[in-house]
Amino acid sequence: MSKEKLNLEGMQTKAVYAAKNLNQTSAISPPIWQTTTFSAESAEEFAEIAIATKPQEFYTRYGNPNHAMVEETLKELEGGETALVFGSGMGAIFSAIASQLNAGDHIVAQRNHYAGATTLLKDILPRWGIEVSYVDQTSNAEFADAVKPNTKMIYVETPVNPLMQITDLRFIVELAKSRGGILTVCDNTFATPVNQRPLELGIDTVVHSATKYIGGHHDVTAGAMVGKQEFLERVWKFALVAGAALSPFDAWLLLRGLRTLGLRIERHNRNAMALARFFETHAKAARVYYPGLESHPQYELANSQMSGFTGMLSVELRGGYTAADKLMSSLKLATRAASLGGFETLVVHPASMWSLQLSAEQRAATGINEGLVRISVGLEDEPDLLRDFEQALAEV
Repeated sequence: MSKEKLNLEGMQTKAVYAAKNLNQTSAISPPIWQTTTFSAESAEEFAEIAIATKPQEFYTRYGNPNHAMVEETLKELEGGETALVFGSGMGAIFSAIASQLNAGDHIVAQRNHYAGATTLLKDILPRWGIEVSYVDQTSNAEFADAVKPNTKMIYVETPVNPLMQITDLRFIVELAKSRGGILTVCDNTFATPVNQRPLELGIDTVVHSATKYIGGHHDVTAGAMVGKQEFLERVWKFALVAGAALSPFDAWLLLRGLRTLGLRIERHNRNAMALARFFETHAKAARVYYPGLESHPQYELANSQMSGFTGMLSVELRGGYTAADKLMSSLKLATRAASLGGFETLVVHPASMWSLQLSAEQRAATGINEGLVRISVGLEDEPDLLRDFEQALAEV
């Protein structure tokens, strides 16, 4: 069955069939090419493969058939020219930024980012002579004012971790174009291509911690990138040296996760909305951060660039750390654990988890206070999920 004969318009259809033609066997579930290296028939063939870009069968750090199937699927889902996979989300983020910038360049970033990205921006890039400016992502004016003659990249994350602010992607694209073609990179981990497609809005490159929703089962650590051919070829050459390779088995797990991405995200979205509405009316919750709520200050913007609102939310409890800890300790289904985007609901205390990357003053300035709880809403049945949080709040 050829891809040309299939209707690949729907997201879930793409997730199932986009890489079908790359399966070199008759097995419905493709095998794992668990090998470090591949043979060549002749010296000429070996020399040709050795200088190729992203060869599937040369040396697995360069590429692998399992990588190719995941990349083809992600390319179709995000609507990009090509894709790459990495050994972790930070491998993707680091490669996207470091492969494009040189000493003397300038990057515009948000005040709120994933903690690993914050460490890269604050501690590592300045040591390499790369200047970083930080802006409030909810202010288009701050983005515009931050751009300088040496600005080479605008790096955004939307919705952002953990306070769920939204970046106006259309504005970022127009700003970058108007200032001489600045590169734009968007972390799309929280939204996934099911809920948001930045490339369709004009963003150059999308990165993911594929450990999260793309994998979806709390059993793989990986990163991904989708974008333009020229950009990603430069990234690929950098990643070869950085050693950010993904194992064949982990690539196989990612493909397994992608098969059900649309179905899972639909349930994540629905459960998160129900839980957000539950907290919004509860007396012990001071504030709920979820872009799907009409009370979210950027609800209209989120609604204009997202088709769904993600399975992530944060709630600020009255009573500070004591209340937050009591809630998490009293949950019977949801589990206190790092990471997000998997089948089981996970809760964390961001002020504690971010303590290594951000000082108390920095956490307070970005709104990460002691009463904040981040919730990665899983795939449980809605009544059971709500019942668990209701009984836990009764203990607060």
